[in-house]
Amino acid sequence: MSKLEVDTMAVTRPRLLSLGLLFALVASLLPVTRVAAGPPAAGAAAPAALTNLSHIDYLGDLVSPPSKARHTTYRLGAEPELGVLWTYAEPEDGGPYRRIGGGEYDPETNTYSQGAFNADDISRAAVVYLRHWRQFGDDHSRERAYHLLRGLTYLQTASGRNRGNVVLWMQPDGTLNRSAEPIELPDPSDSGASYWVARTIWALGEGYAAFRDVDPAFAGFLRDRMKLSVGAVDRQVLEDKYGTYLTVDGLRWPAWLITDGADASSEAVYGLTAYAEAGGGQRARRVLRQLANGIAAMPLGTAQRWPFGAVMPWAQSRSVWHAWGDQMAGALATAGAATGNRRWLQTAIGEVGRFTPHSLVQAGPQQGWLPAPADTSQIAYGTDATLQNLLRVADATGRGSFRRLAGVAAAWYFGNNPSGEPMYDPGTGRTFDGVAGDGAINLNSGAESTIHGLLSMLALDRHPRVARRARVAAVGERVTWQLVEAETGQLSGDAVVRTPADPWTGESLWSGGGYVALRPGGRVRADVDLPTHGRYTLMPVFHRLFGPRGGAATRYRLGGHRAGRQSHGGTGTKGITLWPGYLAVGRKDVRGSLGAGPAKLSVSHAGEGHAAQLDAVLVQPEVEWLLLSGDDRHQGVLRSFARRWTRQRVSLPGAGPVVARSYDQRGRLVDVTRGEDGSVRARVAPGGFTYVRG
Repeated sequence: MSKLEVDTMAVTRPRLLSLGLLFALVASLLPVTRVAAGPPAAGAAAPAALTNLSHIDYLGDLVSPPSKARHTTYRLGAEPELGVLWTYAEPEDGGPYRRIGGGEYDPETNTYSQGAFNADDISRAAVVYLRHWRQFGDDHSRERAYHLLRGLTYLQTASGRNRGNVVLWMQPDGTLNRSAEPIELPDPSDSGASYWVARTIWALGEGYAAFRDVDPAFAGFLRDRMKLSVGAVDRQVLEDKYGTYLTVDGLRWPAWLITDGADASSEAVYGLTAYAEAGGGQRARRVLRQLANGIAAMPLGTAQRWPFGAVMPWAQSRSVWHAWGDQMAGALATAGAATGNRRWLQTAIGEVGRFTPHSLVQAGPQQGWLPAPADTSQIAYGTDATLQNLLRVADATGRGSFRRLAGVAAAWYFGNNPSGEPMYDPGTGRTFDGVAGDGAINLNSGAESTIHGLLSMLALDRHPRVARRARVAAVGERVTWQLVEAETGQLSGDAVVRTPADPWTGESLWSGGGYVALRPGGRVRADVDLPTHGRYTLMPVFHRLFGPRGGAATRYRLGGHRAGRQSHGGTGTKGITLWPGYLAVGRKDVRGSLGAGPAKLSVSHAGEGHAAQLDAVLVQPEVEWLLLSGDDRHQGVLRSFARRWTRQRVSLPGAGPVVARSYDQRGRLVDVTRGEDGSVRARVAPGGFTYVRG
């Protein structure tokens, strides 16, 4: 796991750290530097394979653990050394990367407050080696996968009331650390269902499928251990909860997801699907069906309304989406194709056809929409999830639209990111740990970043046409939404900035650290630089309250044009959530067309006396676009928020022919437009997207 992923996880899913500590950690980690090396020179030949295992090999190690009750593994007596993986790697001046563990290091005891190695990364590294072995026939990868699976199953608790659960951390000498500092839930780490149990199932499922025919004895051991962890999920998550629901601010969401997470559950579904296809038992098939049913119940929004059809990751909030671990669509598509379940596949199509084009255009796989895009940092875990989602849905449907989008998503590794620089180096196999919204790169290359970078490269090596599109990665133009923080505007009348002691509400985040409270006569005005002429939509981010819809409300204007009234009331039953009401994102269409350039955004109180709490406003062009270039090739994506067909002139560098393929919200081709001299008048379907190539 990368430091950035661990820290951000605490923001979006407050299980590990307080928000204040988290912001301090992220601030200290991200602004490291900008990478000096640029992309390959135009015309440079691409390597035969993008996948390079050198760095993940370097992170690997062998350890002989001391005897521990309830912990053993395959042939431990005959082969006492187990495969493990160092958690982090930091560059040293003028030398190689230095492998380190997690938490505070005590040199006297050679221990970390967390540990040197962890099950989250060991499991996913095993998946990398398993896929590389099967894809390339590589014996080295087979051997590495074997040793890592033995190390992973040693971390698994083999008997007792916690059987099938997994200890997260191991010290450099192989000693297990059941309770890490800072505390991670569950604590002790093998006392309940967890992300690391889900990832263990992922690795064991793919491991069993890979070894079943070539090493039946080892495959039999993996099958037995798979049964242990499947049993743990069944016992702790599904047995008493399947078919029951949580009330979440008016929504009815499944109560039977691992850690209440569609994200964690999706990683288990990947493993369960591989296991089922390789002949896994009935219990595993039932657990697969039940978890996938839960994930498929989590999409929210429409093509026009936030979060635009995304499958939400966390059943305890309707206001949180994050890119890291967003593997739900890919898992549903894979499971749906394997089992013939069309509902799962249709849910996956809904996300990648509606949400993903907007995500790609607006900035890429941002860490946190909470619900405003507050955490704009990006890591490989999010990028890989987006890429895998698109390719899995493309493979399940045969729709080329999603492979074209996959090339845009994968371009993140080669320059289509906030830094404009490559985040993956095919020469070393390193993926950097993250990039901040302002373009600062964290040059660390820890296990998680390395793993998900390699999972992406393996996918690109399987899809060479997508890989070629991924190298078209230099951002030429990006026209998309702007976040206008309410508290940065000019206030008048009964309007005041409020700054909570903790901007994290327990289920969402005040994006700028505060909000504006508006009462009758209150108004906030802000200057906006509109990037293009045409129509606009305003998406206010506000506190929706439990109460009458007219009690608290706001009214909007942009550039002198009215955009209507937004009620702040009408939330449903609070249910399990920690905060009264929730942060919501509305939609108000501006009446009339606006020119590019400076404009005034105005928000005024419009209710019946109750205070209205405004976090921010997203100013969204009716049609947004991203244009990329590289190696004398060009590509672009346009995404529509209009309710009707629109046309948009697209101009690419050069003077060659241009083709614009228009797709509906489900990725089906509905129009093709051709242009000359580097220009085309592209058509964009309502709520759909258009891919442009030149």
